[in-house]
Amino acid sequence: MNDLTGQVVLITGANGGLGASVTQTFLKAGATVVGSSRVISETQFPHPNFYGVPADLSDGAAAGQLAGRVLEKHGRIDSLVHLVGGFAGGQAIHETSDETWHAMMNLNVLAAVHMFRAVIPHMRKAGRGRIVAVGSRAGIEPAGGIAAYAASKAALISLARTAMLENRDARITVNVILPGTIDTEANRALDPRGSSEWISPGRIAELAVLLVSDAGSQINGAAIPVYGFQ
Repeated sequence: MNDLTGQVVLITGANGGLGASVTQTFLKAGATVVGSSRVISETQFPHPNFYGVPADLSDGAAAGQLAGRVLEKHGRIDSLVHLVGGFAGGQAIHETSDETWHAMMNLNVLAAVHMFRAVIPHMRKAGRGRIVAVGSRAGIEPAGGIAAYAASKAALISLARTAMLENRDARITVNVILPGTIDTEANRALDPRGSSEWISPGRIAELAVLLVSDAGSQINGAAIPVYGFQ
């Protein structure tokens, strides 16, 4: 595994089904991890290099305060790994409610906008940085019944690529991981039959570590499919 000793990594959605695996993998790689979620406790990850900071990223001011707390305690933010997101589906476009559209855009796009705006100025000042967001295969391969979700994930890809173009002069890399169905408890609850071909959270975590490491320093603007054999 790539060595991230000395890096300060901010992980949003750090205690979710995917987030817990990502957080643990970054800690094992030696990073100092600031994990954030709406509700989070440092006791969830009993490690000397883990710090939990609750934040509601639907609020841009809260995202700014989160970044400010990381900077106050650690002096820098080397990497942002943005995992916050949500899923809703099951209806055709003409049947999908305004509430569902708003929820998908808020969770999957605006939360990322808020975090990008919060960390990029500090990374630009430092002259380097890494941003990794987790999107979805649906962002480039939509399907019937998930229009709001797929559109929000497509918007996330566009946001990330634009952030790459605007900040490559400051040597900030911005990449998106596009998994197929992830093998989490939440997805197992939605589909108890599951599949042996679902993507392991650990594989996504390992890829995120690579992208923020020195080995991933020349990977920039990528939307990386992680579909397995689905």
